[in-house]
Amino acid sequence: MVGLRGGEAFGTAEKLASWAGVCPGNHESAGKRVAGKKRKGNPYVRRILCEAANAASRTRCLLREKFKSLLVRRGRKRAIFALAHKISKIVFVLLSRGDYYRDATINENGREPKQHPGGFP
Repeated sequence: MVGLRGGEAFGTAEKLASWAGVCPGNHESAGKRVAGKKRKGNPYVRRILCEAANAASRTRCLLREKFKSLLVRRGRKRAIFALAHKISKIVFVLLSRGDYYRDATINENGREPKQHPGGFP
């Protein structure tokens, strides 16, 4: 549906993530935040997004760095789910702009930048 009509089918990235069922559940009572249940949504799209997030966590890209930072704080399953949410937002932006994904860790030649021992270019 998103591929046919682009980003205009949902209006915002949050609505797409909600439809796919990868929005985080939030519950707040008396000023305390409690993680809610996963939302119901399209189970097929949610599964594909989670598989893409799992694959992205094992590649050399910026999404892997995001996964690592979430993994320390939240655990593997929640980190995968949060990464699936981020991927759904990226997909929405790319489809609405008619653009393609370019990772910042890969330069224009298709190669990764060289890493120097001191960390400087």
